[in-house]
This record gives sequence, structure tokens and C-alpha cells, in this order.
Amino acid sequence: MSTATKKKESAATSAAEKGIKELPHAAVRFAGDSGDGMQLAGTQFTNTTAVFGNDISTFPDYPSEIRAPAGTLGGVSGFQVNFGSHTVYTPGDEVDALIAMNPAALKMNLKELAEGGILIINTSEFTKSNLQRAKFETNPLETDELSRYRVYKIPITDQVLEAVKDTGLGTKQAARCKNFYALGLAFWLYDRPLDTTLHWIETKFARVPAVAIANTLALKAGYNFGETAEIFPVRYKVDRADLKPGKYRSLTGNQATALGFVTAAKLAKKPLFYGSYPITPASDILHELSYYKNYDVRTFQAEDEIAAMNAVIGAAYAGNIAVTGTSGPGSALKQEAIGLAVMTELPCVIVNVQRGGPSTGLPTKTEQADLWQSVLGRNSDCPVPVIAARWAAACFDTAIEAVRVAVKYMTPVFMLSDGYLANCSAPWRIPEPSELKPIEIKHADDPETFQPYQRDENGARPWAIPGTPGMQHRIGGLEKEHITGGVCHFPENHERMTNLRAQKLANIARDIPDQKVFGNKNGDLLLVSWGGTYGAMRQAAKYLIEADRKIGHMHMRWLNPMPSNVGDILKRFKKILVCELNAGQLRFLLQAHYKVDTLGLNKVQGLPFKINDIVKKANELLGGK
Repeated sequence: MSTATKKKESAATSAAEKGIKELPHAAVRFAGDSGDGMQLAGTQFTNTTAVFGNDISTFPDYPSEIRAPAGTLGGVSGFQVNFGSHTVYTPGDEVDALIAMNPAALKMNLKELAEGGILIINTSEFTKSNLQRAKFETNPLETDELSRYRVYKIPITDQVLEAVKDTGLGTKQAARCKNFYALGLAFWLYDRPLDTTLHWIETKFARVPAVAIANTLALKAGYNFGETAEIFPVRYKVDRADLKPGKYRSLTGNQATALGFVTAAKLAKKPLFYGSYPITPASDILHELSYYKNYDVRTFQAEDEIAAMNAVIGAAYAGNIAVTGTSGPGSALKQEAIGLAVMTELPCVIVNVQRGGPSTGLPTKTEQADLWQSVLGRNSDCPVPVIAARWAAACFDTAIEAVRVAVKYMTPVFMLSDGYLANCSAPWRIPEPSELKPIEIKHADDPETFQPYQRDENGARPWAIPGTPGMQHRIGGLEKEHITGGVCHFPENHERMTNLRAQKLANIARDIPDQKVFGNKNGDLLLVSWGGTYGAMRQAAKYLIEADRKIGHMHMRWLNPMPSNVGDILKRFKKILVCELNAGQLRFLLQAHYKVDTLGLNKVQGLPFKINDIVKKANELLGGK
């Protein structure tokens, strides 16, 4: 037996003796009222777990109403985190432990708990009025409704009030610390240290010492309850993941997007201008970028979406890296100005963090239903490149790539994210500066040869900075004359310019790497996905391949133009299943482009796919279990 094996077995024996069970992964969900601080508890659990060294994937679930009535089903807020000692692709189909802070949270989330899972219930909130608000006819704590789970009834609110009674806080303010009690208990249950959260509390509430002390006391009270109550027969340990060496931090998709744009501007040696109008779930990009003024970042909160897009066009005209962010309804309002950016051929990036629609729809829920809007959503022939991020940390690289294409081809570019990616967290390895290629920009500077619409080998026109001597030229929405850029209404010129703009987009395909397929390169079934469905799709594909199914998985980042070998890949499989969180938009585009028969797996519930959704459908198509 090797020394390493002996050490591992010794550690396992020691853990067992202490009542600690080792797990490869675990999924925990905090659930309560929208004012119970579940998002904060989940975020702190995530941050500690990231520092510990696990791979992680999270799913924050917000109510759609800003101020839903307390204790009601519509006001439930949840945060799920899946962490493991191996690669974690999704927040988990089921949760191993559910912490329910009130009856409504229990009712809305119980279906997500695995049979035999841990159910921790805040019994302090199971009052008659709260049960009625949650539409319980009887108290589930007094029936056998919960018999399939390991139930731990703890009066969390009462214990918090007792723990913090000497801080001088009023009852209402003291009760708000119950999320930290739940967090402390979860830390004890999964053998997590308190240090990261204690430091956060100290920093966050430095100006209100009583609140800092109360939250610290609540956190430790929850941890100590787990240690001393002797009601839990075992606690759990999930070892560090074997991640690529480097320095890591936990990032949400919106944070990664913001950092990507800051980095892109630095790689281009240009100021970054971000003009936006607040809209859920994209607003955090604006908030995040506002912290980076020292990196020559200018943030502008416009009076509406139209003003934001036009300001971005102005910033691009002036020679900046220009970006705007929005969601579906805002993207609709921006479309006329995006057409202006196409006509003037100015580089900018439009981030669409997709949410459930139409209209206001489900503003805090995820969807992938703005693909048609991005590819086809403007008047006339108005092609715009479209790229989609596939997981939270990948938003960083996607943002840089979108900027690189915009300035190289002098075009607006759509970057698609979604509500799930925007808010979920994942470990991000901070890249070394040497790993990032500079973004080359050359402005027109020779008045003797300058022609506003003379095109280079990429089909891009010159980028002339206003005020540069000899670089005066017409700018605006009217059709331009080929080469000179003067206003021109001749029919033949309009057709020529339309074709040149289309050819420029087609040229981008030369810079796009060939589409890759995970698993079998040909076979019985090809799973196709894009955007934030990547994690569930990849894990489903791994399960199917391990079951000896002849399947492949093609996840697409570039959606307009598509990689040049996509058509060839589609022909190699007997069946094609396109999985997306809409009614079939990519499926429609693939059939239009490549004239292939496809099948669809579609989910329009404001929720991401579960792995089992995909495995079940694939097995149905392949036959057998």
C-alpha cells in the first residue's frame, strides 16, 4: 500500500471516528421570505466554500415582485449552492439539505429536497397566520407529510433573540440576524470555517458595532447549536477540488462581465464607456463598473434605454471602448439606435442579460428567448454578430472577445447572457497578464489616403477620431456612398452597401474556431445547446456517454455567424435534439441555415434545465432506459 493511500485511509478513519462523513459533493438550499437574507446567507456560504477550495455552482432564486407580502408563496427567496471535490456543472437537480425559514419557504421548496434529505425548519415561524399565508390547511410539522425526510425542528428566531439580547437591538432588528444563525448551522453541518464570514461582518458593519456584534453572535450560536445539541448523528465533509493551479475568486456572471470589459479596455489601451439604464437582471454590471473609475472607466446612467444606446454610439465615435447592458425589453428599445450603429459602422457591444418575458414578464427569472431579437430584431437587412456566454466565469472571456470583434470589424456586437448566469457564482481563475492578448487598434491618421468607407481585408472601414486634421466625414443614419461615405440614394449603391455589411459579418466566421463536439463525433443523437444551459447539458452528456449511448454534445458560443463546420457536424448524427430555455429559437435558425430536421427540448418556466430533464428526453429518443 502506498504512503498516499495509507494517509487517505487514515484521514477517512479519523473522520468517521469524529462522526464526519465524507461526500463527493453536496447541494444546500437556504429558503425564506424575501426579507430573511437568504441571498446573503447563500453568498457567504459560497464565498467560504470557494476559499476552502471546492468547485461550486449556485442558483439564486428571487421573487418577481419587489415587495411581495411577507410570508406568502410569491415572496419566497432561495439560494442553492452545489459544491464538490470534482468539477461541478450545475447547482444540482435535488438538494441534500434544505433550510426552511417559514411555512411558505417549506411549501415552495420541499419538492427540490431529495428523499431522505436533511430538512431544517425554523419552527418559530410556524404560527397559525403564517401557515394560512402559505396555504397550509394543517401544520405539516404535526402530520406525516415530512416523513420521507430527516427533519430537524429548531426554533431559530427564538434562539437568535436569546443570543443577541444584550446587544441593545430591538426585537425586529434582532430577528433579522436569523439568516446568520442558519448560516452558522450550515457551516457546522458541512465542516466549513467561520473566519471568512466573520471578517466580512466586521468590515461590512464597522460603522454599526451593535449590528456587527449581533450577527457575529447569531453566526456562532448556529454553529455552536450544531456542536452541542447532539441531534445530528453525523456531519459532512467535502474535500477540495483538483482545480487548475492558480489564484481563484468566486464571481457571478455579471461581475465577470464587468471585469471582462475593464480588461478589454486595458488590452486596447482605451477608456471604457458604459452607458446603461437600470433593468433587472443587468443592473449589477453598471453597479460593478462604477467601482473601477481608477481604471479609466466612465459609467453613465441614462434617462432611458434609447438615450443609453445613443450615448454609446457617441462614445464609440469619439474613440472609446463603448458598451451598454440591458435585458429583453431594453434591447427592444435600443434596436433603432443599434441600426444606426450598423449604418455608421461604429464598434460597440450590447449585453443582453435575458429574462422571462414578454413585456415585464418574469424579471427575476431566467430565459433564452431573445435570440431572434438579437439576430433578426431590426428593420431592414441589419446584420449584427451574436456571441453567448456559457457559464458565469466565462462571461469574462466572452466580454473580451465581443470587444475584440467589434473593433476589428467596426460593428456593434451582441453579447448574450441570462438571469441564471448573471446571478450564479463559480470559481474564476485570475489569468496572468501574459495569457491575455492585446487588442490591436489603429486609427486613421493619413489625410492623404483617408476615405471614410474604404474597407480593409476584413471589410471594416477606418476608425477616424473626430478632430483629427483631415479626417472630416459624414456620420448619420442615411445610406452612405461606397468609399466616400457621402449621403447616397442610388438604388445600386444601397444594394452594394447592404451586401458589404453582410459580407463583413460573414468574414467574422474566419476568426471563429471550428465548432467542437464533446463525446462521440458521430452517432445516434447530437445534443445541441447554447448560453447558460451548458452545465446541465454537459453533465447530462457525460452520464449518457458513461451509459454507452452513442451521443455527442455541441454547445454553441457563436450564433451569428455560426462556425463554418456546424453544418458538417449536424449531418453526422441520426437525430438532433436542440435544448433551450425558449420555444425553439436556435432550432428554427439551424433548420433555416442547414435544412436539417431537428427535435426540440424546450422549457419556458423561468428556471434552468435539470440534468434529468435532458437525460430523460435523450433516452426517450434513443429507446430503452
